[in-house]
Amino acid sequence: MKLSVFSSFIVLVLLLAACNATKFVPEGELLLDKVHVKTDTRDISPSQLKEYLRQTPNAAVAGAFRMQLGLYNWAPRDTTSWLKRVLNKTFKRIGDPPVIYNSSLTSLSVRQMQLYVQNKGYMNAKVESSVITKGRKAIVNYTVKGNKPFTLKDYATNLQNASLTEIAADTSKSLIRSRMLFDADVLSAERDRVATQFRQLGHYNFSKDYLTYSADSTADKKVNLTLQLRDYLKSNNNDSVNAIIFKKFTIRKVIFYTNTDANLTADLANTEELDTVQFRNFVLVTPKKRIINLDALVQNTFINPQSLYSDEAVARTYQALNTLGPIKYVNISFKESADNSLDCYIIITPSNAISITNEMEGTYTDGYWGVADNLSFTHRNVFRGAESLSVQGRLALEWQKGVLAQEWGAQVGLKFPKFMLPFGGYEFKRNIHASTEFTTAFSSQFRPDEFKTTSVGAGVKYGWLRGKYRHSLDLLDLSFVRFDTIYQSFKDMYLNTSPPVFNPYNYQDHFIMRSGYTGSYSNFNANRPMKNYSSMRYSFEAAGNMLYAMNHLLGTVPNSSDSSYRFFGIRYSQYIKAEYNITRHQIFDKDNRFVYHLGVGVGMPYGNADVIPYEKRFYSGGANSIRGWSESTLGPGVYQRISNNRRDYNQVGDIKLDMSMEYRAKLFRILEGALFLDAGNIWTIKNYETQKGGTFKFDTFMKQIAIAYGVGLRCDFSFFIFRMDMGVKLFDPVRPRIDQWRVNPTFKDDFAFHFAIGYPF
Repeated sequence: MKLSVFSSFIVLVLLLAACNATKFVPEGELLLDKVHVKTDTRDISPSQLKEYLRQTPNAAVAGAFRMQLGLYNWAPRDTTSWLKRVLNKTFKRIGDPPVIYNSSLTSLSVRQMQLYVQNKGYMNAKVESSVITKGRKAIVNYTVKGNKPFTLKDYATNLQNASLTEIAADTSKSLIRSRMLFDADVLSAERDRVATQFRQLGHYNFSKDYLTYSADSTADKKVNLTLQLRDYLKSNNNDSVNAIIFKKFTIRKVIFYTNTDANLTADLANTEELDTVQFRNFVLVTPKKRIINLDALVQNTFINPQSLYSDEAVARTYQALNTLGPIKYVNISFKESADNSLDCYIIITPSNAISITNEMEGTYTDGYWGVADNLSFTHRNVFRGAESLSVQGRLALEWQKGVLAQEWGAQVGLKFPKFMLPFGGYEFKRNIHASTEFTTAFSSQFRPDEFKTTSVGAGVKYGWLRGKYRHSLDLLDLSFVRFDTIYQSFKDMYLNTSPPVFNPYNYQDHFIMRSGYTGSYSNFNANRPMKNYSSMRYSFEAAGNMLYAMNHLLGTVPNSSDSSYRFFGIRYSQYIKAEYNITRHQIFDKDNRFVYHLGVGVGMPYGNADVIPYEKRFYSGGANSIRGWSESTLGPGVYQRISNNRRDYNQVGDIKLDMSMEYRAKLFRILEGALFLDAGNIWTIKNYETQKGGTFKFDTFMKQIAIAYGVGLRCDFSFFIFRMDMGVKLFDPVRPRIDQWRVNPTFKDDFAFHFAIGYPF
């Protein structure tokens, strides 16, 4: 299949979907075809104003093809026959009806945009609309004339409370600046900031509504602004409301109720049918059959008795408790007590703690069919302290040349919802939302006429969350791989050749003792899902350094055959590795967006190792990389041993570069389409004999960047995304120079198909 044929087919489908757009537009009505927004203000973009439109056209792919409307219009008008009735109902159900122009909604859009630009300081702005009709279609144009905006000249505070004044007058944190636009949204956000910080000091009854502004404007549209209290709060009478809102509260008790309908206003002594457990000023009221221990709740509660009330503590408590496995819902409330104190009531609804899943899958590797089964068991409250125990088992079988290839293994993990450290005080561990996970794994693999191998691993990992940042620390991760048998025929064919086909190091027993850190960040705002956002992920790991230092300190004699140090007779790996990924979402509307991705990684062996272990090296190609190539069929550099797009286990490297740009558009219902452009490759740090042409060099690496493009379909089932991508090679650095640009790609050599769960980035 030529690309031109495929492209023509796609264009034909899109055109068919877009034709006869007014088929179901009633007589005398108009289809809302386009909406344009223009503004002469520098501070307000058309994309910001479009959020206030009350009527928009049918969703369009690439701004031109209305797939959902096109599918709706495929419904036959004549429904006399059974088939036509079925087609009519089907296409109308999966498509979207035409958006009929509504003048009232246009007027409402004008008013909404007028209020928005006025709130931004353009008090004299004018918003106008005009309608252009073309046949049975309407084009609506909105024009915003901002005129001269109001700006801030002087800002002062008059709050009659020392703490409140100190917070409001903090210029390093204040959102208000001289000469800024008289922006009502910024002024509201500043009130919220001041009130929130004031509540952090224990002022439970205070809210932003008690703060207001007085403003005086001048002839040149300059505003003198003062932040002050509401008029009814300015009295100094201690019996007034003033005394109530400025009262400081401390937390007296934190009382947990689990799976109970006890009256929270009743005295705890009356709950005779319930167990009551107390630690310091934390109280757990629970049925006789306790679902969770008090200590687990205390460890994940940041509302502390004897401390001042804090909004931040409440938010962190909600976040921490809702992540515990045995908890389904949490509700937190407060009741005022004597002596300016609060009793905190935390109502907990339990969830199912045990789950068992089983997944069967078919496999196909290098022409061999097989089956695999994955069984997992999870207990999210194994010791009644919200500890999560997970046990996973896997068995895979493949019929290869009359012999059954086998892979089987198991993994066990135990996760505690707190820091498990031999140091650090109780309060230190409590005040960090953290977890500690212990893991161990075992697997065995038998490949006929190739090898038998056994691997064992264990590790300790810490994870914690701070604001929008997530952190993970692999304190210690141990991995041991032993090749029980390597068949002589495999050695002669792949390892003992000159040069070797496969890197012999990958088929030697090896031991990895590593530590690593991974962090991530996202500025996505759930309250403004249409705002552009970015996300990052970064990691660093190092292996073998502790063992290497011990060998030198103890004066260990290196192995005579290769001058390497050993651990229990096995050469251990020593390397460092770093990786960084950033993704940017540019959102046009709820149905269309561009997503950009950059991924870079570098790893370097040193000391006791000549090469990074195979499982720790980078690969290129596949569903989440350069999609014109299958997984591990691209690179390193211009290395290529197998030319028929089959996987080559030598195609791994120490340096990675991935660059992608993807346009995503909703087609209809659960179906989403994508167009993408990928570029990148991998390279080796050293000039390995088994990977000729794979070494990274500054003067050649740009010419070795592979480029691919393609299309994709995604089914959004809410709880997961099923993805199908077809990638096509555009620039293949391995080919001769005259044939590198694949202007006329062939189906056999230049197409790659990928099926995956989730987005590629």
